Amino acid sequence: MFGRSRGAGAPKSRSPRSGQATALLAASATFSLFLIAAIVAAWSVFYAPGPEARGGAETTIVTLPSGAGVSAIAANLKAAGVIRSTDMFKVAATLTGADRKLRAGEYEVPSKASLRSVLVLLVEGRVVRHYVTLPEGWSSAQAVDILMRQPLLTGDIPTTPEEGSLWPDTYEISRGDTRASVIARMTKAQADNLARLWAARSPRTVVKSPEEAVILASIVEKETAVAAERPRVAAVFSNRLRIGMRLESDPTIVYGITQGRPLGRGIRRSELDRRTEWNTYQIDGLPPTPIANPGGEALAAVLNPPASDELFFVADGSGGHAFARTYEEHLANVARWREIERRKAGLPPGAPPPAVPGTSPGVPNADPDAATVPPGVVVPPGAQVIRVPQQAPAQ
Repeated sequence: MFGRSRGAGAPKSRSPRSGQATALLAASATFSLFLIAAIVAAWSVFYAPGPEARGGAETTIVTLPSGAGVSAIAANLKAAGVIRSTDMFKVAATLTGADRKLRAGEYEVPSKASLRSVLVLLVEGRVVRHYVTLPEGWSSAQAVDILMRQPLLTGDIPTTPEEGSLWPDTYEISRGDTRASVIARMTKAQADNLARLWAARSPRTVVKSPEEAVILASIVEKETAVAAERPRVAAVFSNRLRIGMRLESDPTIVYGITQGRPLGRGIRRSELDRRTEWNTYQIDGLPPTPIANPGGEALAAVLNPPASDELFFVADGSGGHAFARTYEEHLANVARWREIERRKAGLPPGAPPPAVPGTSPGVPNADPDAATVPPGVVVPPGAQVIRVPQQAPAQ
């Protein structure tokens, strides 16, 4: 009559739901351990030292082209030996958000740089910057020499640019840029700056066109290395042109001989007397072309010369020049300069000083083809004396 009941000690049957929970907990624990291990491994790879630079170098140069995606960048870095795994780089870039910020350019990656360091380098755009400088007063032939010696540039320069057509400045270049493209940038900069300076010219300027401004500015540039003197030198030459006196500038003699390259010695008497298109001792007015590529200060000095009645200048022994209004004042300055030359040459007092073009009209050299400046005497740019004027100075 009575049903059978379980004894107090009989085992209870296991609930299916309880077994599933246990399995889920076990699986979750396993997954968590795996995830932790994966995070630790990824963390160690992210911060661990990367590959050593090849050949024992301290850095590796790698160039990332503009427009490249993360996969292409990763392949480029792997090929250069900067990273170990393209997949790890792409994962790290994606998880950190760097994949949307990577910048193209040339990079110098330190040896053993971690993956994190590489990503920071690329995100911050710490590219290697290269520069090339065309100094003020250098000729177009010298500009070609500068660019041809630059190993980062490619290609040739078919023809030497016109004299005076380049803007002296420092230009940033990238590995693989063509030399022709740098010349194009220099030419555009010259055209833009010349137009700006020409628009701001003073009524006192004697030049009648931008082309004449470049010609006269190139002579001013070559005559003095002292920036503060350029306006004063420009005023002297402007005054001479205004009254019809010859410029008589020694750098124009040199250009007629070398076409823009350094002469490397003193000017010979025969060269001073030789007529060329540029020798302003022999021609009236301006030469047909510039003799160098003038900078902005020389152009500004020519286009805005100060009011002045000076017609002469000669070196003063300090790297600058002594200026004079009259020929008598000029002769006194010349005498002082010749005394300085005598001391530089180690000549005793009373000995004839070294000859300088135009300082002693009527006293011929023993050797008409001898250098005007003897060995051992260093004459700064523009030190040569302007000769006796062809007509009386304006009073």
